[in-house]
Amino acid sequence: MTDSKTRKCIIIGSGFSGICLAIKLKRSGIEDFVILEKAHGVGGTWRDNHYPGAECDVPSALYSFSFETKTDWDYQWSEQPQILEYIKNTACKNGIMDHIRFGCELVSADYDSEKGQWILELASEETLHSQFLVSAVGQLHKPRIPEYSGMESFKGPRFHSANWNHAVVLDAKSVAVIGNAASAVQFVPFVARDAAKLQIFQRSANWVSPKNDKPYKDWEKKLIRIFPVLQRLSRLKIYLRNELIVYTAIKGNRLTNWLLKMACQSYLNKTVTDESLRQKLIPDYPIGAKRILVADGYYEALMRDNVELITDPIAAVDETGILTRNGRHFPCDVIIFGTGFITNPFLDGITIRGRSGSTLAQHWSAGARAYLGITTSEFPNLFFMYGPNTNLGHNSILLMAESQADYIIQALNAVDHCNAGALEVRADIEAQYDTEIQTRLQAMVWNSVADSWYKSGGRIINNWPGSVGEYRSVTRTFHAEDYIVTHGLIVE
Repeated sequence: MTDSKTRKCIIIGSGFSGICLAIKLKRSGIEDFVILEKAHGVGGTWRDNHYPGAECDVPSALYSFSFETKTDWDYQWSEQPQILEYIKNTACKNGIMDHIRFGCELVSADYDSEKGQWILELASEETLHSQFLVSAVGQLHKPRIPEYSGMESFKGPRFHSANWNHAVVLDAKSVAVIGNAASAVQFVPFVARDAAKLQIFQRSANWVSPKNDKPYKDWEKKLIRIFPVLQRLSRLKIYLRNELIVYTAIKGNRLTNWLLKMACQSYLNKTVTDESLRQKLIPDYPIGAKRILVADGYYEALMRDNVELITDPIAAVDETGILTRNGRHFPCDVIIFGTGFITNPFLDGITIRGRSGSTLAQHWSAGARAYLGITTSEFPNLFFMYGPNTNLGHNSILLMAESQADYIIQALNAVDHCNAGALEVRADIEAQYDTEIQTRLQAMVWNSVADSWYKSGGRIINNWPGSVGEYRSVTRTFHAEDYIVTHGLIVE
């Protein structure tokens, strides 16, 4: 089936980024857009990740839109159900739901240079047309499950934290958790409480900072509701702390790096009293080189009598459990993967072809790159939200999303202003930008480790090397001279 109508803009994904752009499109007067969502509800990662203990590691005052303040968060660091509710309510309040087509999975997108439009093929075999195409699929949405020998022979339930199987009862069971990163540190305390025995398989230790989270009292909620400026001040305080302390620490400032390390080390020393266990939990890399985890309860869970931390690498899986390289066998009834997501290549599973016929995967064969993390040469009228080199290690990603949305709208308006059909970033501008970014990234703490999800082929392709303030500054104004503008009418 083919829908011959050419939309102004099609957005892929209805998570935070997609909803952000949609709201800003409407507020700028652009109503001719559609959001394609392969699932049957909004929310992106906050829809998919509903494991026990799922919550954000950025305080809610900052992990929310600047233009949509919420004054009744239950906790300083909100849990998944309330974050998902916030996304849904924000979408409904701003009239976005009518623009979303649920159950529509994009398979491929091809740019037609003659017509100046993107031709999209859905899994349902439906064809759509759009002048502009925006990817808002994010970097953390496709679960990564290691391929161990004998995996299929395991007799018990096994699932990834992003596909939590709530039908599996963990009471009185022996559970194996593979992985100990951002999701695992949140759900492990709940599994440890329920399971008869919990075995955690750790590949490398992580730096963990305590949240010291607490629920807002009723009088605090009432006060914030009456004086919403208090919420804005809290937002500013968190933002400045992250910019002035956490960012400078990962950039290499010795004082703030030491302060951050001491905070994590103090939490570990105070909580884990077993010296041999504590040694296993001390990372062998500088703080900030990998994601700093912010969590309450993980170290406490490791001190329970029914919990064991295993650091020997996994060799194989058999019918009844896990075998490590030193020959030990760990029987278990359930396996839970807390092994993160496939972050590279970007847009894995979607084939996107530019004006020359080459795919985006081919274009990025040496590593993903994009001007301002938003657009790349040879792919006219294609934009990314949360694209290459826009991930943060210190602050709220929603601040980046808002800047990207504003920039994309400027680009759309620039095309209309000059009665053009398309624009494409100049290859020399993109190359110069990428060289500058990669040069700066070499000096960041992320470059001190050989392997992390921030890297691909030796290049750091996920993270932004500057502060959020700098990114907001460089994306504030759209510079038409950085682009090739193609004139002509869009063919309906």
